[in-house]
Amino acid sequence: AELGIYPAVDPLDSTSRIMDPNIIGAEHYNIARGVQKILQDYKSLQDIIAILGMDELSEEDKLTVSRARKIQRLLSQPFQVAEVFTGHAGKLVPLEETHHLPFTILPLFYKNPREKNKYER
Repeated sequence: AELGIYPAVDPLDSTSRIMDPNIIGAEHYNIARGVQKILQDYKSLQDIIAILGMDELSEEDKLTVSRARKIQRLLSQPFQVAEVFTGHAGKLVPLEETHHLPFTILPLFYKNPREKNKYER
């Protein structure tokens, strides 16, 4: 919430008992762990960014920052109940559209990390 990102859930501190490759499948599990790694790498870079700025990062680190920010925006769904906090109108994404996201998000970021996906604001 302090970042202005809602829902205020930290994917690095939040865990689930079903986050197990035997339950959700190896591919989904590996992608979820990949997303967590990008977010963790970004968190590790935040002090450097605060002190030296983005210009001092390597190109690889800049890509990590770009990917992490995209993931944060994707995970910050515009819920109707959060309109008061975010100023953004709530949106409903059909369930059938959300099922493929875990399987496409990371490959898209690695394929063309600077391109926006259709769920970004």
